[in-house]
Amino acid sequence: QVQLVESGGGLVQAGGSLRLSCAADRFMSSMGWYRQAPGKQRELVATATSGGSTKYSDSVKGRFTISRDNAKNTVYLQMNSLKPEDTAVYYCNGVIIGINYWGKGTLVTVSS
Repeated sequence: QVQLVESGGGLVQAGGSLRLSCAADRFMSSMGWYRQAPGKQRELVATATSGGSTKYSDSVKGRFTISRDNAKNTVYLQMNSLKPEDTAVYYCNGVIIGINYWGKGTLVTVSS
């Protein structure tokens, strides 16, 4: 069974920073982060391929940075200049041959 384990969530004041990590138990061609705020649908935050291509949602461009360590099957999300609207459960996503796998999620709360 594929496993993705997230860490790094927590409570932070607006304007602060947090770094999320997600370790997979095997190589994945694409890894990334999605988030789901209360009462809203899950949405893309950022993704990164093993080749280094990245994609960001417009709402986090310039504030969040995704990176990967392919040797460790790990993806990171550095979140700076956090806003209260960034509050959500953040889910790690990994793709193997077109199949999506998900972590259990880590809560990020940004206080105003």
